Amino acid sequence: MCGIWALFGSDECLSVQCLSAMKIAHRGPDAFRFENVNGFTNCCFGFHRLAVVDQLYGMQPIRVKKFPYLWLCYNGEIYNFKQLQKQFGFEYQTLVDGEVILHLYNRGGIEQTASMLDGVFAFILLDTANRKVFLARDTYGVRPLFKVLTDDGFLGVCSEAKGLINLKHSTSLCPKVEPFLPGHYEVLDLKPSGKVASVELVKFHSYKDEPLHATCDTVETLPSGMKSNIRILFENAVRKRLMAHRRIGCLLSGGLDSSLVAAVLLKLMKEININYPLQTFAIGMENSPDLLAARKVAAHIGSEHHEVIFNSEEGIQAIEEVIFSLETYDITTIRASIGMYLVSKYIRKKTDSVVIFSGEGSDELTQGYIYFHKAPSPEEAAEESERLLKELYLFDVLRADRTTAAHGLELRVPFLDHRFTSYYLSLPAELRIPKNGIEKYLLRQSFEDSNLLPKEILWRPKEAFSDGIASVKKSWFSILQDYIDQQVDDLLLEKAAEKYPFNPPKTKESYYYRQIFEKHYPGRSNWLPHYWMPRWVKATDPSARTLKHYKSATQE
Repeated sequence: MCGIWALFGSDECLSVQCLSAMKIAHRGPDAFRFENVNGFTNCCFGFHRLAVVDQLYGMQPIRVKKFPYLWLCYNGEIYNFKQLQKQFGFEYQTLVDGEVILHLYNRGGIEQTASMLDGVFAFILLDTANRKVFLARDTYGVRPLFKVLTDDGFLGVCSEAKGLINLKHSTSLCPKVEPFLPGHYEVLDLKPSGKVASVELVKFHSYKDEPLHATCDTVETLPSGMKSNIRILFENAVRKRLMAHRRIGCLLSGGLDSSLVAAVLLKLMKEININYPLQTFAIGMENSPDLLAARKVAAHIGSEHHEVIFNSEEGIQAIEEVIFSLETYDITTIRASIGMYLVSKYIRKKTDSVVIFSGEGSDELTQGYIYFHKAPSPEEAAEESERLLKELYLFDVLRADRTTAAHGLELRVPFLDHRFTSYYLSLPAELRIPKNGIEKYLLRQSFEDSNLLPKEILWRPKEAFSDGIASVKKSWFSILQDYIDQQVDDLLLEKAAEKYPFNPPKTKESYYYRQIFEKHYPGRSNWLPHYWMPRWVKATDPSARTLKHYKSATQE
């Protein structure tokens, strides 16, 4: 995990522009480099490093003797870089996994490069010999990327939007900053002036298709059993993500997803003789359902377990920092981010774990949200699952990246492994829907005989995250509502649509979040195309708590 930043064709002094690059310093606390491009005085790269692999030669932009005309700035992890080296006979000059991008590009161009990378990535590749700039982002947008491109060819690229919004440019007072689409690459021509012109934007991978890199995966062929295939591919997804020279930890809410990740992770760490205990981390208010369930899982798997207990004041105080980090005003994203932000803060301050595993992506892939019980048909449920996966970069993946990156941690999400997701989505739609009143039935059933988790955890019903971390006495949802009710006047809410015509706030809570967002990112409301809301139910709030099907553990 790191922060990347680049400018092409800047009219303004680069020493002034580079102050914007410091806005993402949290993403790479270990080192910083700012480098001009030879022959192009108005083009430069900025890089904030979190050293996870190759402590000696991992600085960027990456340049190697074999390709002196290539410059690479990337954020991510390429899990199959050794398999690609073996398959194509690449001669690496460093131990950096991203070096493979240079070799793949030299061998087969940008299309093959993006398609053959098994991992998470956002990169800027400059080819000065052919005067080309390439941008690319992984299938689900696990690693973030934003860009600004003006009509006269000034290009800015950054891991987070906050590194672009204050850039100066002669022809534009407020250049349009937008997220770069996941699963795409863009080709741009580099002119002698340093300016660029976009040539094409190409979708290189759809999550339903088996990825091209499956041909050089460690699991080449699958046996015939569906449930065993799910287990094999999930275990493989966790195994390949063990690539790290820094300590590995795992977020653990005690729900199905994080518990499966933690259990498989610990099993594999033992198998490859990693000589330190796995640290697991749970957050909640005192005696919250998540803390109790996570304690049970940690005891079962034998992890070194940490509990982070926060009170309502700490949660409320964190709201503004969280919205600044997230760059969104989406209601459910902010609610769920507060706990994750506070636990990440604890991990950074109190432990030496840096590479953090988490369960993101499972709810979207395996139809884990409560409202899937209301799906009119298996086919419509499958379509909804695909829509959620497509929009992950706006919601859960955004939350998971920003809350951990804000504290210099690197996130790993095995449920979004390309091979695992494409296989799961290839299964018949009727097998993936909730069954017997239980969501994620197929996933749970696949691990039934594995003895990885206690039965009551394997079959624990879905908690709304903001309720799972709440105390038994009063939910975090209720605490937030009570506080915000005092902060937003009824009259302000009545006139909300006039003040904020795009995605107008409908509740005091959404108004409160929007005010904070506009304070830091005025006029940028289009970064969020729509609020996250459940389907097939009459919902005015995104929380599962408001759905009839939902029963929290305290109500059972």
